[in-house]
Amino acid sequence: MYHKNIVLVLDAGGTNLIFKAVSEGVILPETVTLPAQANTLDELLRKIISGFKEINAATGNRATAISFCFPGPADYKNGIIGDLENMPLFRGGVALKKMLENEFNIPVFINNDGDLFTLGEAIGGLLPEVNKKLSEAGIEKQYKNLLGVTLGTGFGGGIVINNTLLTGDNSAGAEINRMVNPLSWGTSIEDTLSIQGLKRLFAEETGKDITEVPEPLNIFRIGMGEKEGGQQAAVAVWEKFGLVLADALANALTLTDGIAVIGGGLSGAHPLFLPKTVEMMNRTFTRSDGRKYPRMEVTAYNFEDINHMQSFVNYQKKMIAVPFSNNAVPYYEEKKTGIGISRMGTSEAVATGAYAYAANELGF
Repeated sequence: MYHKNIVLVLDAGGTNLIFKAVSEGVILPETVTLPAQANTLDELLRKIISGFKEINAATGNRATAISFCFPGPADYKNGIIGDLENMPLFRGGVALKKMLENEFNIPVFINNDGDLFTLGEAIGGLLPEVNKKLSEAGIEKQYKNLLGVTLGTGFGGGIVINNTLLTGDNSAGAEINRMVNPLSWGTSIEDTLSIQGLKRLFAEETGKDITEVPEPLNIFRIGMGEKEGGQQAAVAVWEKFGLVLADALANALTLTDGIAVIGGGLSGAHPLFLPKTVEMMNRTFTRSDGRKYPRMEVTAYNFEDINHMQSFVNYQKKMIAVPFSNNAVPYYEEKKTGIGISRMGTSEAVATGAYAYAANELGF
């Protein structure tokens, strides 16, 4: 089958390098996966080149562009990857964009993984799903702003404003992992909202050495009662995790004023942390005179709870009389936000976002 406007994409994580190809917004079935582990920078760079060559060959050697993400600080416009905590071989800076352009003679675009994940979900994931539900409910209001966060080896983020990716002046837009940790003000929020952070919480809760702590999937299964090992402790840990996440989302959504989507390997444990997250986002502050007022100006809803979703789309429309006329205009007085889990899957959302970014830059 002939495919046009093929863009080669890469999901570069600390464990694997996953190469895919996207044509006309559709992710092709071919995939190349290589381990990210390498002993030298030269070995890793040659592995990246090899992966792109393999996926290009698998799709007919007709790539129009390369577009992919890296998990950390960089000069993304110029394609220079800086110091990556999970990929230390890049320390000091590597001109990855120019290297690949020299190798393949096609345009190369690099972005943050949280950015491309959010862009993908804004195009074909949670954002259009929510807007469709609002339309089906007869609500004219539509959401245009999306905050995305990824929970895994680290804590990443991205922001899409009216279909446009926010990159920032320093390629540092939505670096949400640098927020202060409410559990320990001397650490970043990523110290809790990550795989190692979750394991550390479980070690503290159970009194175990962290080397004896099970992996997050098993901590989730313990919390759900599917596996022995201290259900009460596991539930407490995931709720504490949710509390910390609430602080990050509430702070970020106060600025973006849209909805939020969560991806990454830890997002599958949402039954144990998302209810607490939404609860804490809807908590109240206390003024100096003792009066209570909401933590946020908007009310948060859990999109994974069917009752919450129904309440979210059930906007109460008022018709407001226009002074000195016989006209009236619709008014949606309620201010709402919602948090849901990735509808596409993190890897597919990243691939979709990578293609969309390249397509926009190249005009196809």
